[in-house]
Amino acid sequence: MTLAGLALLIVLGTAPWQTCHAQGALKKKYEALRQQMVQVAVADAGITNERVLDALRDTPREAFVPTRLREQAYLDAALPIGHEQTISSPFIVAFMTESLDPQPTDRVLEIGTGSGYQAAVLSPLVRDVYTIEIVPELGEQAERTLKRLKYDNVHVRVGDGFLGWPQRAPFDKIIVTCSPENVPEPLVEQLAENGLMVIPVGERHQQSMMLLKKENGALVETELRPTLFVPMTGEAEENREVLPDADDPKILNGDFEEDLPENGFVQGWYYQRSMELVDDDLSPSGHRHVEFSSSQAGQKAHLLQGFAINGETIGSIILSASVKCEDVLTGPDAQDLPVVALTFYDDHRRELGTGFIGPFRGTRDWRNLDNEMRVPEDTREAIIRIGLFGATGSVSFDNIIVRPRPRGRR
Repeated sequence: MTLAGLALLIVLGTAPWQTCHAQGALKKKYEALRQQMVQVAVADAGITNERVLDALRDTPREAFVPTRLREQAYLDAALPIGHEQTISSPFIVAFMTESLDPQPTDRVLEIGTGSGYQAAVLSPLVRDVYTIEIVPELGEQAERTLKRLKYDNVHVRVGDGFLGWPQRAPFDKIIVTCSPENVPEPLVEQLAENGLMVIPVGERHQQSMMLLKKENGALVETELRPTLFVPMTGEAEENREVLPDADDPKILNGDFEEDLPENGFVQGWYYQRSMELVDDDLSPSGHRHVEFSSSQAGQKAHLLQGFAINGETIGSIILSASVKCEDVLTGPDAQDLPVVALTFYDDHRRELGTGFIGPFRGTRDWRNLDNEMRVPEDTREAIIRIGLFGATGSVSFDNIIVRPRPRGRR
């Protein structure tokens, strides 16, 4: 500490050893939260690669989020980092990293630096990480953070990631943390033979996480799971061929009648945890519904779906669902109960409010429920969530529908 810094602390009435003690206590707090996050949100959710788990345990996620959000850094959630972008949830970071099968000799290209957190997690697992960010302010901030934390094998540049980094090609692995409509051809060209690419592709609110392997110059595709990444910045997003109709929002597969694909994930929804697709002729709509069960309080059990919605033209949404519950008890926190929740976001991914059907307790047979929710005028997208959310027992959902009402209509 400089003499000037010491003098300032004395003027402020704070002794330097008190400051060090406070910093040490904060560091221990974040370390404890990080260990809990890795266990509950990552390991318990199915990530088994010990090298990946260790990397997450050692990466200070709080350093990669805005100061005002550091208390939320270790929630299993995507958080806004500015410029309409987010830091991915811990589970998605872990899932994509494990899917890459990172090896100590790998040279990895990352498309979409964002906060720099994904690159930091990869850093101890591979030889070099080359990462590209299209938003200059984000790329420059990430580079400063990575240098400050001494991730010396991470190399950052600002540019169009979908053009790749030809001067550094070929790459053993490529990880894409933003979602194009199709796989960019330059990335295919820059992937080494027998190399792997993990990339979410698809429509703006309906994407699939794909694992691609390059064999004899062509890609062999494996669909891993449904996912949702925020809209991208740049020409690729603006030139999408298929765009959502924000003036006519809909829930896809809200009656759960679509067959399960080979990967076992219910279609149209994502972040599936502790859920079973049930064939039952007594289902309120069709012959299937979803059921969430848990005997462990606090366990993740949910499904999510995103969709576009224009708050300038839509004044309210009538959300309806059929719900059945059995022996449902509150989880560790008072709010840990089953609900149908609809959260609204603006075009910067800022949360504008949430409406609910529920919560639900005890044992009740199928009920058809609805709730009309005001849509904030700045709304541009929404996420619907169903599940136990930390409660124990079982809860079933079916026939989930949103019906928009034009703004100004009574």
